[in-house]
Amino acid sequence: MEDALARARERLDQASRSLLDPAQTKAAFEHARAQMEALAQMGAELESLLPEQIGLAVREGLQAEAVPVARQLAELRGLANQLIRRLDQLEQALEAERFARVEDLGLLVDLIAGGWCGVDTRLARIEQSLSEREATVYQLDQVERETA
Repeated sequence: MEDALARARERLDQASRSLLDPAQTKAAFEHARAQMEALAQMGAELESLLPEQIGLAVREGLQAEAVPVARQLAELRGLANQLIRRLDQLEQALEAERFARVEDLGLLVDLIAGGWCGVDTRLARIEQSLSEREATVYQLDQVERETA
């Protein structure tokens, strides 16, 4: 290790003692300038290509992810439409059932009214027949009081 340090110190001493050749310095600067220009050109190329490549990668990623999501949304839309159709059918069935019950109720009312009309007619005939015979008609509450 001491040998390596000694050699490094010796090289530093030689470099500090010797003057650099202006031609070598100019060549080094030209070489550095050429490399800087190449680096700048490469940076410009990357700058122009990078947004396009990023956009392409984003589009590809979205397509890869959006297709399954779109398929699932289409399935949900189909299921929602099927649910709406079934609810409409159920609503129509309930409405038809309600109308049928209303018709049944109307028929029942007509039957009850007809029955009471028949009872009323029979009572009128009985009253007329009793009034022609001049029979005595007792009220039920009087009969109950007399028997009690």
